[in-house]
Amino acid sequence: MSKSGIVNVRMVITEEKILSNIEKVQKLINPKSKKQIVQLEEDTYFKDLVESIKTYLNEYPKKKNFPSSVYNAAYGLVEYATNQFEENTKQIEELIRQREQNIILSGELKEIVETVAEKEENWKDKIEEAKKTFSEDIIDTLNTLGKTKSKTSQNYKDCMKLLNARINNLESNLHIEIDMERIEDRSKALSYIGIEVADALKSIPTPVEDIIIEQEVQEISKPKTVEPIVEQSKEEEKQEYIKETTFEKKPSLWQKIKNSKIVRSIKYVMRIRVVLDYPALPEGRGENS
Repeated sequence: MSKSGIVNVRMVITEEKILSNIEKVQKLINPKSKKQIVQLEEDTYFKDLVESIKTYLNEYPKKKNFPSSVYNAAYGLVEYATNQFEENTKQIEELIRQREQNIILSGELKEIVETVAEKEENWKDKIEEAKKTFSEDIIDTLNTLGKTKSKTSQNYKDCMKLLNARINNLESNLHIEIDMERIEDRSKALSYIGIEVADALKSIPTPVEDIIIEQEVQEISKPKTVEPIVEQSKEEEKQEYIKETTFEKKPSLWQKIKNSKIVRSIKYVMRIRVVLDYPALPEGRGENS
């Protein structure tokens, strides 16, 4: 068997494995999946899977004969990762708003507690206004605090302990910080896919059958008109083919990632560029690999 024949057989065998690896990656970034990626830097299994996909795309010998099943699966993976990245961006924006609001609330609650604890003239009015903002348990505690007659009583101490703990929680936003860290870790993994896989896809022409389907859809949807016949030279036809069959022809998913509103998530991308020394066409380590 010729050397080129061996390469082709190897590619045919690897195609099934790469499709399996793409599916595994998609499961790892699915927010509904029980087994999700947590920390990119420590997840060599995830990075190995992505590296295998990227290497397959880059090293396939004849790009114009690239298997459409792998192309479509890889493109679908990038598209899915990009959509998830955008969803993460929205979640982080919402968490940032919640954090800012909690800090404002902590200041308001601190002021109310001081007013009630010192039995200032308007302390009852302050509690009444607080009903619009704070939960019932806080209001009940403020009322109990207002009725205490001595700062040395156990009731006073218990109320102040509970209220100060609530103020500290609002100031620290610990649960929000944990949620943000978890989402940002996922965003790093999604960005990693965007960098490694989307970049490799740019060198591969869109499979011919996809172009034919797109053209048929366009032909069906557009009104019938009589077009003048214009002959094209061989060079023009070649340039037209290249233009229509590259990854750039489709919506630029990686551009969507780069244009994300959360600059911090993008900065993480610069920290996760890793150089992995694998043999040609690694197939991904891990369970059932």
